Amino acid sequence: MRKLVILIVSLHLALLVPGSSLLYAQDLNKSAQAGLKFTDIGLSARAAGMGEAFTLIGDDANAIFYNPAGIAQMQDGKFDLTFGIVNWIADIKLNAVGFVGNLGTWGNVGVSFFNVDYGISEGTRYDPSSEDGYTDTGPLNLESFALGLSYARQLTEKFMIGASVKYAYEHLGATPFMNIVEADTSIVEIENETSTPICDIGTVFYPGFKSLRFGMSIKNFTPALQYTFEEGRTNAFTAPLTFRMGAAMDILELFGEYKDYAFLVDFELVHPRDFSKRYHLGGEFSILKILKLRAGYKFGYDEEGVSFGAGINTGNVKLDYAYGAFGIFNSVNRVSCGLAF
Repeated sequence: MRKLVILIVSLHLALLVPGSSLLYAQDLNKSAQAGLKFTDIGLSARAAGMGEAFTLIGDDANAIFYNPAGIAQMQDGKFDLTFGIVNWIADIKLNAVGFVGNLGTWGNVGVSFFNVDYGISEGTRYDPSSEDGYTDTGPLNLESFALGLSYARQLTEKFMIGASVKYAYEHLGATPFMNIVEADTSIVEIENETSTPICDIGTVFYPGFKSLRFGMSIKNFTPALQYTFEEGRTNAFTAPLTFRMGAAMDILELFGEYKDYAFLVDFELVHPRDFSKRYHLGGEFSILKILKLRAGYKFGYDEEGVSFGAGINTGNVKLDYAYGAFGIFNSVNRVSCGLAF
C-alpha cells in the first residue's frame, strides 16, 4: 500500500516539473477527433459556477462527474444524493442524478445516470430534384445517456483514489443512402448508434500544508468506436478523453483563522483529446458554511469564458445555481439540488 501511494505521489510531482512532455508538448490541430461529446458537458451547478475548476474541490455526489476520488471526502453524512438540470445551447437539456453511500473503512461507492433531451429535430435528405434542394425525412430519433458505478477510498490520511465505470449509449438518427442492385434502386437507412464502456480515474493528495491539495483525473477513456455511415464505410473515433491536474486551497488560511469563512480556490490544467490545452480557475467564498458565492473563468476556449454561481448548504439540503457565458450562443444555466443524510 505504501509503495503504491509513493508511486502515485511521485507521478503527481513529475507532472508538475517544468518541461514535462505531457504538459508542455506542442499542441497540434486536434479538433473533431472525438465523439460522444455529451459525456464532456459539465453537469454540476456548483462546479460550473467555479468555471468547472472542480477536480480537487468535489466532496459529495457531484464529484462523480469530475473526479471520482472526491467522493472519498464526503463528510456531511452516510449518504449523499444530487440532482442536476443543464439548459445547454440549441435548446438541448441534460438531466443528471448521482448517489453516494459511505461504507466506512471499505470506502465510498456511488451510482450515476445522466441523459440528453435534444428536443424535436427534423431530418432532411439531399434532393437535387426538389425546389429547395432537400427533402424532409421527418423527426429524428435522438438519444444519449450514460449509467455509471463509482468507487473511492481514502488510502491514507493524505491520499485518496477513485474510479468510475460507465456504460454510454448514443443514437443520432438514421442515415439514408442509395442502394443500387442491378436495375433496382432503393433507399436504405443505417442507424447512427454506438455504445461503449467508459472509465474515469482520479486522485487527491494532501501534502500536509494547511488545506493545500493536489490531484488529477483522467476522464472518458474508451476503446475505439465507430459509426457506419454507408454500406461498408465507417467513421472511427473515441470519446473525449480528458486529462486534468491542478491544486486547490482555502487561501484564507494564509492570513489566519476564519472559522465562519472560507475561500476555496482551484486552478487546473486541462488536456482534452480534441482541443489544445486549456486552463480553469475558480473560487468559492463560503459564509457561515451556509451561503456560497462562486466565480470562475475558462482560458483557451472559443466561446466559453466567465461563469458565476451561488448556493445554499444547510448541511442536509443543498441548492446551487450557475450561469455561464457562451459567446455567440445562448448563455447556459444550471440548477442542482442535493440531500445529505
